[in-house]
Amino acid sequence: MPSFHDTATSTAPPEEVWKLLYDPARFPDWWAGIETVEVGRPGRYTIYPEGYPDFPMAQLLNTERDQQRVTVSCLVSDLRFEWRLEPDGEGTRITVDVEIPETEAHRLDGQREIVRTSVKRLAALAADRR
Repeated sequence: MPSFHDTATSTAPPEEVWKLLYDPARFPDWWAGIETVEVGRPGRYTIYPEGYPDFPMAQLLNTERDQQRVTVSCLVSDLRFEWRLEPDGEGTRITVDVEIPETEAHRLDGQREIVRTSVKRLAALAADRR
């Protein structure tokens, strides 16, 4: 299964990053390629990708606050994103591990760019909220 890892550091404390990371309604603010989000029952939401308002993509969200971990699983394409936060001095190290099924391997480079942009946006947005 293709996979990759990315990381960024924010000057914001973990609590500020967490507020953006655990709430799917905030994803369009920082996650590249997501235009809108429709939040459903706990742990479930639907994204609408930029440029595709008629293409809903159901997602599962698992949050582990004590572990500072958020896992997003796409129910359409089976991509999996595991986000983790760690204190880094007065700021936060944000890491994400992405797994892509073989059937979606052609999207690897595109997803790498989306995640690279998104982790940087998350770090910056959290720092701006301080």
